[in-house]
Amino acid sequence: MIKFSIVVSAIIILGGLHLVDAQSDSLDMELEITDDERIMLFSGFIIAVVAIVLFLTRDIILRRKTSYDKEELESKKDKTFEKYHSDWGEDYEELGQRRNTKEDREFRDAADSNELPNYYDIIGVSREATHDEIREKFRELAKKIHPDKTKKDSEVEMAELNKAYEILSDEERRDRYDRYFKAG
Repeated sequence: MIKFSIVVSAIIILGGLHLVDAQSDSLDMELEITDDERIMLFSGFIIAVVAIVLFLTRDIILRRKTSYDKEELESKKDKTFEKYHSDWGEDYEELGQRRNTKEDREFRDAADSNELPNYYDIIGVSREATHDEIREKFRELAKKIHPDKTKKDSEVEMAELNKAYEILSDEERRDRYDRYFKAG
């Protein structure tokens, strides 16, 4: 092993000495390029750049238009179609977090106009209630006010109760709601 490292070191040193010796100022060689050669070099460069641009944009250029492309749909504005029909695989992960979701906007608008309902009061639990307490109280109230049980028009109340449970049972949505409910 030591002999091998000595041989490799000797080759590197000899190669370095050879390079130092090869670099001398005694050579007066200048590169002369004619106008025709300049035109050919410039044309080749332009062709290479155009070829690279065409290669990178080939999917956009050759893409077939679908009926979705021709119509003016609402889903195009929020990129819903592209989100679910993109060429990206399942391994695509969105970097960062979207802080301005539709639900955030609804909470913010309702808090600004003092119309954000108190979901804790609707369900009848305190703000410190656990997930199990919320679920138990929801089930108890749902049995009492469900339209099929009461035979009354309690659909609006049931919808409010469902919405309250939907928000408070999910940790992320509950945190978001609490943030805007305190601000409101």
